[in-house]
Amino acid sequence: MKKLIMALAASTALTGSALAGTLELEKDVLTFGFIKLTDMAPLAVAYEQGFFDDEGLFVTLEAQANWKVLLDGVIDGTLDGAHMLAGQPLAATIGYGTEAHIVTPFSMDLNGNGITLSNEVWDMMKPNLPTDADGNIAHPISASYLKPVIEDFNAKGKPFNMGMVFPVSTHNYELRYWLAAGGITPGYYSPENVTGQIGAEAFLSVTPPPQMPATLEAGTISGYCVGEPWNQQAVFKGIGVPVITDYELWKNNPEKVFGITAEFAEEYPNTTHAVVKALIRAAIWLDENDNANRSEAVEILSRPEYVGADYEVIANSMTGTFEYEKGDKRAVPDFNVFFRYNATYPFYSDAVWYLTQMRRWGQISDPKPDSWYDEVARSVYKPEIYLKAAKMLVDEGLANPDDFPWDSDGYKAPTPAEDIIDGIPFDGKTPNAYIDSLPIGLKTGQTVVGNAIQG
Repeated sequence: MKKLIMALAASTALTGSALAGTLELEKDVLTFGFIKLTDMAPLAVAYEQGFFDDEGLFVTLEAQANWKVLLDGVIDGTLDGAHMLAGQPLAATIGYGTEAHIVTPFSMDLNGNGITLSNEVWDMMKPNLPTDADGNIAHPISASYLKPVIEDFNAKGKPFNMGMVFPVSTHNYELRYWLAAGGITPGYYSPENVTGQIGAEAFLSVTPPPQMPATLEAGTISGYCVGEPWNQQAVFKGIGVPVITDYELWKNNPEKVFGITAEFAEEYPNTTHAVVKALIRAAIWLDENDNANRSEAVEILSRPEYVGADYEVIANSMTGTFEYEKGDKRAVPDFNVFFRYNATYPFYSDAVWYLTQMRRWGQISDPKPDSWYDEVARSVYKPEIYLKAAKMLVDEGLANPDDFPWDSDGYKAPTPAEDIIDGIPFDGKTPNAYIDSLPIGLKTGQTVVGNAIQG
């Protein structure tokens, strides 16, 4: 079948798409996993727009029950690759939790998450929040306004519980970052205690993304951090209020990645490049012409086989707006970014940030030299695969050469203080200095022993 397709491609009109599938594929029947979130969009678009087909790839996309099942599927070969939390390949490679060498040749998006609080908590916070000149709540909202609410819960003998999607998820680290920036300790991990709740003022636990609204409505948690459409779902259901987006936490922060095993990349290099080519084309399509294709993307994502949420709920954030309190819809054109700002390039500095947060909260229990962070980043993030795929697309007339960072050393320019909620800049080349600059969290030489920080 593959040879027949290649022959047909060679004999048809010499269009860019007809010539795209020119790699001699080692494997052409593939199954990829995903979680029902809007940031799985590059996979759905690559499938629905025929970009996988153009590469001679026969792809099946399968929704997974949760992030652990998804990771296990990639490791055991049930899945050939997957839409992954950026922390998953890193954690697996360093042996935190499940151990396996997972790599990423493609970053799937920037931004896309939010933090939502229950109506009860919002009603307690709102009277104290500052307003702008028009009388609207001023954003971003600092977690310092949540601190009195937590104290009120504690005075009544109630723990303050919040949900995040996985221990090594962006959502866990973003929720912790927001809380800590507001003076609230979200708790630590140790080798003996992996709950992440040692010394916590707010208790974070895992809830699968699609279950977040129902768990909030049931009162099991008082807030959560999750990707879309599950923050906007809370608004539509009238059960909660998103208080901040991750774009406001850290402008254009890295989010999901496409993960495969190192063995897959080594055994099937041409197939890997073909997959990355299709995903790059999907990302371009999602962002091109000022997001002109987003309405069509929303229609695709609303289908039950993908995200399965109502069109209006997905469109609320996917088309350049975000609704906070019901009726308070604001323009956030970069809430979901799939290609702009080199969103798809797997930067080592993105990997380093995740590793610093793992160290900050004790998932990496012992101090590591700066060189260790760089070595791990290079073992997991694979810009060389990405750039080879990009070069093929440029040569085929399917991508603009100006859209790729050909001369990058793999590190972004340092993120300036004004782009991060706590005003602390981030430089991926100096991870230990960055960790030591954060007021709450482990510092150089510190470890968690029992219920205390030592060092």
